[in-house]
Amino acid sequence: MALDLTGDLVTLFRAIVDVESVSGDEARLADLVEASLRGLAHLDVVRDGDTVVARTSLGRTERVVLAGHLDTVPVADNLPSRLDGDRVYGRGTVDMKGGVAVALACAAALDQPSRDLTWIFYDHEEVEAERNSLTRIAAEHPDWLAGDFAVLMEPTSARVEGGCQGTARFSVRTRGVAAHSARSWLGHNAIHDLAEPLARLAAYHPRVVEVDGLTYREGMNAVAIAGGIAANVIPDSGLLTVNFRFAPDRDEADAKAHCTDLFSGYEVTFSDYAAGARPGLDRPIAQEFVAAVGGMPTAKFGWTDVARFAALGVPAVNYGPGDPGKAHADDEFCPVADLYACRDALLRWLG
Repeated sequence: MALDLTGDLVTLFRAIVDVESVSGDEARLADLVEASLRGLAHLDVVRDGDTVVARTSLGRTERVVLAGHLDTVPVADNLPSRLDGDRVYGRGTVDMKGGVAVALACAAALDQPSRDLTWIFYDHEEVEAERNSLTRIAAEHPDWLAGDFAVLMEPTSARVEGGCQGTARFSVRTRGVAAHSARSWLGHNAIHDLAEPLARLAAYHPRVVEVDGLTYREGMNAVAIAGGIAANVIPDSGLLTVNFRFAPDRDEADAKAHCTDLFSGYEVTFSDYAAGARPGLDRPIAQEFVAAVGGMPTAKFGWTDVARFAALGVPAVNYGPGDPGKAHADDEFCPVADLYACRDALLRWLG
């Protein structure tokens, strides 16, 4: 069985959405993508795990990489897809099977592109960075990611979003003394001690900063609290988990130092970190892309794999169908118009 990459775009999109592919369960969709691409004579296709890569080898002077992840967050009673007016609803319609459908349709249509093309369809993006298959590909097959410019087909409402924020997740731990809750004065409540770090967060004023002409907003937020072992025991440990989303002018040392400075005097442990990416819109090829698709570029709020390409020296942007504000929502939907706008813009730029 293969997907029909040359037929109706909405039909292709819904067929992709209807293959459930929560992170860790991408194999069936990867099989379909691989089979469909292997049917195209102008592409060389390779596969590593559930990542499928297809390339043209026409000897063009420039190579563009276009990438989209196959996985979604867990389904919330929102499959199969449904078409309601000019919207397609269902898990993954925004993040990011609309981008996958557009990329597959373009991969089939562009048999003589103006630049050599690499199409990447990969797994495990919606989980920790170390499980993202591009981590493995970058280490084992860096040539598969090589190019002069990259487009991540992340949802952007069919507008260019440059660069991305970095992200750091860390914990702030407080220590107390356990005691029976009937004799609380014999102990020390570690959960109560979290009030002061929470107050620091409440008073925190995040930066708004311009980076290479785009405006990024930072954010520092509590995302979880844990502590206590029983309803009649004074907790001897409290744990506050914080997520810091930072502008791409910060490197790892700066971002982590900012967090530890904010919570000076407390035990701070980092559990996840991913660097941001500067926009890279000063490159001629990036400017040509923006001119072809139209509109005014804006900053990307959130982390995407543009950061991975930036680390490899490949400037990258986010561009794809769907409102990122609806990503992961139970009523996730993608406007049909966005699909056609992105497909037509890419064909215009690369044809």
